[in-house]
Amino acid sequence: MSRERPKSGKVYLIGAGPGHPKLITLRAIECIQDSDVILYDHLANQKFLQYARKDCEIIYAGKTGVHHTLHQDEINQILIEKTRQGRTVGRLKGGDPLLFGRGGEEAEELAKQGIDFEIVPGVPAATAAAAYAGIPLTHRDFSSTVAFVTGHEGSEKTGPAVDWAKLSTGVGTLVIYMGIGNLKENVRKIMAHGRSPETPVALIRWATTPDQETLCGTLSDIYEKAQAADFRAPAIMIVGESVTLRDKLQWAERLPLFGKRIVLTREREQAGDFSEHLERFGAEIFYLPTIRIVPPESFEILDRAMDELSSFHWAVFTSANAVRGFMDRLLERGRDVRDLKGIRIVTVGTATAQALLKKGIRADLIPEEFRGEGVIQALKAQGDLHGTKILIPRAEKAREILPDTLRDEGAEVVVAAVYRNVPLEIDPKDLQEILVTRKAHLIVFTSPSNVNNFMRAVEKEGLSGALHGIKIACIGPVTGDAARKRGLEVALEPEASTLRSLSDSILRLFG
Repeated sequence: MSRERPKSGKVYLIGAGPGHPKLITLRAIECIQDSDVILYDHLANQKFLQYARKDCEIIYAGKTGVHHTLHQDEINQILIEKTRQGRTVGRLKGGDPLLFGRGGEEAEELAKQGIDFEIVPGVPAATAAAAYAGIPLTHRDFSSTVAFVTGHEGSEKTGPAVDWAKLSTGVGTLVIYMGIGNLKENVRKIMAHGRSPETPVALIRWATTPDQETLCGTLSDIYEKAQAADFRAPAIMIVGESVTLRDKLQWAERLPLFGKRIVLTREREQAGDFSEHLERFGAEIFYLPTIRIVPPESFEILDRAMDELSSFHWAVFTSANAVRGFMDRLLERGRDVRDLKGIRIVTVGTATAQALLKKGIRADLIPEEFRGEGVIQALKAQGDLHGTKILIPRAEKAREILPDTLRDEGAEVVVAAVYRNVPLEIDPKDLQEILVTRKAHLIVFTSPSNVNNFMRAVEKEGLSGALHGIKIACIGPVTGDAARKRGLEVALEPEASTLRSLSDSILRLFG
């Protein structure tokens, strides 16, 4: 059913937070999902666009200190025009829209035009920068007052000037937005109006992101330090005695994966706990899925096997996808786990066993070696396989070593496709962004299909050279062999072919 559109549109002025993809509010996500058009700023993390509908119109309205893609009057005009078309517009702004975000000005213009709007608060850049740098803005021993100040006062400014005479000594902690361009002059004014040259100062750029950098000094030397370090905008400046607590309280930059960009070549839904585990240790995750899991072209063999389930002695599940595909089809056919009574179950790996357990079935056998060869050895250890009937629900295309070897041992083997891997086209812009612009630190492959489809896209775009310096991780030897055949140097291949072992190995590699 198509969604009815209002006669006149609405604008959501959305605070997108400081940049970390999870420091955005649930209400903000709801508004993004509801929007027909999204205008986003330079400081609003592009990852938030993942929540937008596929038919959503995306407009970049970024502004930096020296370059404006769209000027403010143009942005206002777009908001008005789109809403008059009856469309819902999400205006995505970094931090909080009403704190140096010009959200108040945009809201004024919308009110003047009689356009409905909602202001969605966001985590302010200043408070997030302080938290991620380990600097309390207030503290009983150092400061009971804090002021947020704009440090970007140009000659064109028409509003009231910053009263440095009152602020310099009248407030415990000064938090200065957009202060890098005028750093030398702002520091001079603060000291000229009575603040001690030895007052601690911290500059925090790209706070909460993998690019976060923190530079500490005093009012007397911070400008020279910033020049020497080529410290550039965007950055927040914190002035006050509580900056001295950073040595004890900094935490984000000490995370073992802080600042590391890790590319997963599987879909977000398939990454699950693996990606969340890496994120908890500070990694920034990028998804470049190369395959999609879909039903097989035919269920004929599987359905026939299900009709005679009681005749099988063993069922071998080689992946969590095989478990899901098999169980989904079993339920679709009006049956359930009771039909597996009497069949012994083998799983390749603990993750597959866990997926099976979620369906209410406990694996009878988990080979130590998490691949087909391990299954063969484990089954042979159970006794003579002659006359044993074995069902292998699996991907439509897979290695034949398992069924072929079991047949050689005298078993009757039925291979039934329960899903297939369909190659996904990788957007060339995403490849360029991750491999060249952002320069990932690690690419993770979990299957030979991931490797081959990814490398085809890389070679097609002529980006093979961009892989130099990026580490490669593979979940196990089969995937590792596929990567080496494509000319990749594998830096990481855990002994146990599990996602948990892989994430632990990544922590050791960088930690």
